[in-house]
Amino acid sequence: MTILDESKAAWFLQGFERLQTAVGGMMVGQEGVIRDVLIALCANGHVLLEGVPGLGKTLLVRSLSDALELKFTRVQFTPDLMPADIIGTHIITEDDAGKRVMRFQDGPVFTQILLADEINRATPKTQSALLEAMAERSVTTAGTPRMLPRPFFVLATQNPLEMEGTYPLPEAQLDRFFSKVTVPFPTLAELGGIIDRTTGVETPDVPRVMGGDELLEMQTVVRQVYLAEPVKRYALRVVLGSHPEGPHGTATARSWLRYGASPRGAQAVVLGARVRALLAGRTNVSFEDVRGAVKPALRHRIIRNFEAEGEGKEPDQIIDELLAEVPDEGAVVASSAGVTVHG
Repeated sequence: MTILDESKAAWFLQGFERLQTAVGGMMVGQEGVIRDVLIALCANGHVLLEGVPGLGKTLLVRSLSDALELKFTRVQFTPDLMPADIIGTHIITEDDAGKRVMRFQDGPVFTQILLADEINRATPKTQSALLEAMAERSVTTAGTPRMLPRPFFVLATQNPLEMEGTYPLPEAQLDRFFSKVTVPFPTLAELGGIIDRTTGVETPDVPRVMGGDELLEMQTVVRQVYLAEPVKRYALRVVLGSHPEGPHGTATARSWLRYGASPRGAQAVVLGARVRALLAGRTNVSFEDVRGAVKPALRHRIIRNFEAEGEGKEPDQIIDELLAEVPDEGAVVASSAGVTVHG
């Protein structure tokens, strides 16, 4: 494995901070949400944003596209939206000789940042139109594969309250999202800042701070962060600990879960931990980096059982209990030596 140069790590951190500052200049509060979205972006993953209307989810995505020199498209998902409305369709047109020919008309998915607004309002058939695009960065029409521009980033939103007339995303599609980010309601001070910024005369502009090539290079740097074998085993034990039927399943998983996280969940935990290591100024992943990456990576990948839903156990609560049951190897060594270690 290539050893990551310290100067390259510092370059990554500077770029991330420039991007975070540019996007944060349009948002009041929500620093954690912005950070989690940018971590997924740097890991070349897609994000599912969940929150009630009016919390700035669309503004966040638009600000991100303004800060990056990338093409941005928004699709409002509705029950009557068809797959062709997303992917594109063949139309009849005339060539230079006046002969009628079939030509493919690109859909909105042929972009670099795609906002899938209220994705759970479209039918499963239309939702599935995004599956190949998210997984392969390409779409197939009439048997012909068509590559999407790079980088390609899907940011989908859904409202957790209004469930009438919605179609919950299937597990296979949820698994394509690198992380699920919950957008909290603003505090009193933050709400006051939002009112001042949105009802005043001046509206701040988002500066262009990064191009697509630089973002692709940052995604390459992430994969060069060193992952020690004990840290990797810890990440894998956390993921396997979410499987109630498996030999590594924890008591928490057996009590509250029907199914655990997929291998994509392990990939998301490791890549998210690598980005967090760079943000901490390190070129190697720590146990704490892994713990910080677990909730965004797994909260939408674990499936609660009937008891958990009846008791009102939220995925984040279950993950906290799961992490408490899976000690890292440093804690195991210290415990065997008679030293009490917390966390």
